[in-house]
Amino acid sequence: MTLAPEIVKQLSDQKAAALPQVWEVPISVIREQTQARVSFAGPAETILSVVNRFIPGPTADLPIRIYRPTSDRKSPALIYFHGGGWALNFLDIYDAALHRLANQSGSVIISVNYQKAPEHPFPTPFDDCFATLQYVKSHADEFGIDANLIGVAGDSAGGNLAAAVALKARDLQIKIAYQLLVYPCAARDFTTRSYIEYATEYGLTTQAMQWFWNLYLQGTDFDQNPYAVPATAKTFRDLAPAIIITAQYDPLISDSEIYFKKLESDGVKVAYREFPGMIHGFFANVAATPSSPEAIDYCATEIKKLTKQ
Repeated sequence: MTLAPEIVKQLSDQKAAALPQVWEVPISVIREQTQARVSFAGPAETILSVVNRFIPGPTADLPIRIYRPTSDRKSPALIYFHGGGWALNFLDIYDAALHRLANQSGSVIISVNYQKAPEHPFPTPFDDCFATLQYVKSHADEFGIDANLIGVAGDSAGGNLAAAVALKARDLQIKIAYQLLVYPCAARDFTTRSYIEYATEYGLTTQAMQWFWNLYLQGTDFDQNPYAVPATAKTFRDLAPAIIITAQYDPLISDSEIYFKKLESDGVKVAYREFPGMIHGFFANVAATPSSPEAIDYCATEIKKLTKQ
């Protein structure tokens, strides 16, 4: 399928805006520009409650946002790690998507604003995310959730963090219900088909991903650390079931295709779906493309299967 018409318009508008590339200006400027992404998300649908609070992290208190769709105090839960190259974005960008995902899945969603690179490179963002899982699991009664029905999820860099958290949970024999990976950054290999074919002209670029990885890992010392680069894990056996979402015209789609095969070959149950005509970032853009709510609803259906609702 060719690019969806609404995506063609989005890319044309972005090109006309002539904004600098992420590596061309100070990161503070890029972070300010991301404020505009909230408009792509659109208004959030009604939900039972949304609560903002802090939880203790390894090196700082972490802001979380709790989306509760039901008064059931034994609800399944999903801990969400947002994308943005481990360096950008904030909770508001994901509000509309997570309101819908909570309502459709029947899960309490806990979205965490982990600390960002380059000020806080690996392992800090990963440690923040894993600590969030530990805190939520140990305070399940307080959150009004079932400690045995907690999944982890994220998009892009957040998908990397979710996959890494799932690996460490497996390694420490901490039970999680599933991992939802939305176009995750699973490997640091820029020679794949999609990094070459979709290197430019599709929003996220290969050069931008190289820049983000450099901010996050700041060298090559962690390139074989599976908590930094999940695809490098020696084995994927006994990992939680996975749901993987991809976009057809995404430099990262090869990452997902390869990670899917690695999981499947090691016996992990995986639901995989590619969204045709889409580009990186579409999942959270509820107001920008009908494929966003379609993807969210698909994920909700798969989550219900894995949490036996």
